[in-house]
Amino acid sequence: MPRIIAALFLFYCCIPAAIAQRNFTLSGTVSDKGNGEGLIGATVIVDNLLGTGTSTNSYGFYSITLPEGEYSVRFQYIGYESKTIRITLSENLRQNIGLGEQAYTLENITITSEKPDRNITSAEMGNVRLDPKQVAVIPVLFGERDVLKTFQLMPGVKSAGEGNSGYHVRGGSVGQNLILLDEAPVYNSSHLLGFFSIFNSDAIKDATLLKGSIPAEYGGRSSSVMDIIMKDGNLKKFGMAGNLGLISSSLAAEGPFVKDKGSYIVSGRRTYADMFLLLSGDKEMRSTSLYFYDLNAKANWIFNENNRLYLSGYFGRDNFGFRNEFGFDWGSATGTLRWNHIFNSRLFSNTSFIASNYSYKIDIHDETEASIRSVINDWNLKQDFTFYLNAANTVKFGGNIIFHTILPGKITSDNILESRKITSRRAVETVLYVSNSHEISEKLKLYYGVRLALFTNVGPGDFYEFDSDGNLTKTNSYDKFKFIKTQGGPEPRLALAYRLGKSGSVKVSYNRIYQFLHLLSNSTTTLPTDLWLPSSDNVKPEISQQVAVGYFRNFKNNGIETSLEVYYKKQQNEIDYKNGADLVFNSTVEAELVFGEGWSYGAELLVKKNFGRLTGWAGYTWSKTERLFETINSGNPFPARHDRTHDISLVGVYSLTDKLKLSGSWVYYTGNAVTFPSGKYEIEGQSVGYYTERNGYRMPPYHRLDLGLEWISRKTGKFEASWIFSVYNAYARENAYYIDFRESETAPGQIEAVQVSLFKMIPSVSYRFKF
Repeated sequence: MPRIIAALFLFYCCIPAAIAQRNFTLSGTVSDKGNGEGLIGATVIVDNLLGTGTSTNSYGFYSITLPEGEYSVRFQYIGYESKTIRITLSENLRQNIGLGEQAYTLENITITSEKPDRNITSAEMGNVRLDPKQVAVIPVLFGERDVLKTFQLMPGVKSAGEGNSGYHVRGGSVGQNLILLDEAPVYNSSHLLGFFSIFNSDAIKDATLLKGSIPAEYGGRSSSVMDIIMKDGNLKKFGMAGNLGLISSSLAAEGPFVKDKGSYIVSGRRTYADMFLLLSGDKEMRSTSLYFYDLNAKANWIFNENNRLYLSGYFGRDNFGFRNEFGFDWGSATGTLRWNHIFNSRLFSNTSFIASNYSYKIDIHDETEASIRSVINDWNLKQDFTFYLNAANTVKFGGNIIFHTILPGKITSDNILESRKITSRRAVETVLYVSNSHEISEKLKLYYGVRLALFTNVGPGDFYEFDSDGNLTKTNSYDKFKFIKTQGGPEPRLALAYRLGKSGSVKVSYNRIYQFLHLLSNSTTTLPTDLWLPSSDNVKPEISQQVAVGYFRNFKNNGIETSLEVYYKKQQNEIDYKNGADLVFNSTVEAELVFGEGWSYGAELLVKKNFGRLTGWAGYTWSKTERLFETINSGNPFPARHDRTHDISLVGVYSLTDKLKLSGSWVYYTGNAVTFPSGKYEIEGQSVGYYTERNGYRMPPYHRLDLGLEWISRKTGKFEASWIFSVYNAYARENAYYIDFRESETAPGQIEAVQVSLFKMIPSVSYRFKF
């Protein structure tokens, strides 16, 4: 199979290149002139060839092949001054370009970092890209800049709960979202049980959410991909930036090892609520700990114009302890070593070696003296190639192999509790892919590709057989490196864009994606103790197929973007728990699962204003998400827990002066589907609730207004300082966090529903500086 793919690729790519007469390639990098950071998605436009151009990749590299001749080539990136050069193309030419930041007046403020009309000219649809500068002024909980919570304000993306960093995309569950940090998968992206994300904005260069047309190089989760890229570090000069807040503070330092040759960035963040607890008059509060910390670091070295090496890593941990009785800590660690190699002006290579770890540990300090631990480890070797065939075709191909090790749980005890360990599960995930972005004409663009994804369970380990009632009938033990079961298949990807005049287009996309790792959760949001379970002989991979159609139109010279997308997504092999499932430290948890199907469909409307004193967007989503399991809800379809019919978000930033900005966001959504008790009965004098229809009720509608103010108190050529004031839930709406059913205090024997709210109005202030 790999030989056939290689042969087809050589025939398709190399033969036409050999036939072409007197074509030459212009290539190079586009970077920020001030710090040397490569600019992602910068556009390269050939002015005297209408409709001809390209954009830079994730490392700032571009390549375009043209007939021999003289050209005027324009390089541009929103927020930067454009640059035009004259070239004579009589041989392959390397041209590196540095762009300087542009000082905008109030009438020319932008909140986007893409080509002004990229939303209508590219074949991409359903994808969202955020600039960290944009995230900095949007108010969120506790005044923390948070890229995950900002993505939740986009159509098709729904928060997993009040203040929570988890999210649902187009009907998918939280565990169906792939989150990458410098290519390393992140299995838990939340701090403090979801109220903060692990992503420190000081260290982020670029963030993209793919929820519609997902390129073939991405896979592994059936709903979406969030690709976050860390800053490389300033190649020109040393600098620092920091943030002092009420809940947490952060500090980042960056600079060159050798100017224009190598650079680094180190960024750290920590909360200090535990320090305030030490001042409490309550002894129990003083012995309670509750904090998180994280560290981002990245370095790179330019060996020559064809070779560059990157080394990046993340380490973060949460710690919660109550007196000397209980301790709980969890966190992630990732590491990525990448080598960029330019074989020639048309072939770009990136080789990555990636490590990822997530673990949690629970310590119980009583007569049991027990410790509970769970670990996920990934080792990943990845190879990606980009071949710039000609001005109309960009071919990407490559593959990767991932070795997964999952320890679901291990209990160790020094006293009365028996030490136990659930057998570790090991698997190898293998991927090959190839795709082409083809500009058929000035009006028609086509993207097509295929990804082959296979998942193989590997020994050593125990695998189980069950009867139809879920009773264990046989245990099969396998030796080390024994291949047990392989599942998977091809994943076709397709996207098409047809341009309607100068300011509009229609698009169509189709994705098929396998998911081999499954997040099992009993709550509506992710918890650190949620269990990841690999596909096996009893658990089939989830399969998602999505088709989407969209209409895109810009107004006022691309100053206002609008889009309407309609989608339908079909999910196979959806996973849920049986009623009354035993989930606690269960080595045969596979027997507690049921499998079914799901579907979601909806429409997403976005209106976005990019320029002027007032910038921002308005988004609306209408959607339905349902599930069907033979053994749940009498075999009838029922709404998923995260099903919400209506979801509205309004976001605005208004510049009063060059140093003063007002910001605000308002959200409204239909309450989640939920299962409430339908009645009660008594057993030995105790009231017990009974349940009928699954997710047959609704939580109350949710809405909230957040306000922010940014005041740049000082700005010179070398130093900038600003104060950020924000109010979360400005009109103190008491939204329902959950509904508690309990006996009425005024009417004994009667059960009443009591709404419990989490946050009312929360003001915050922070001080930011950089030099």
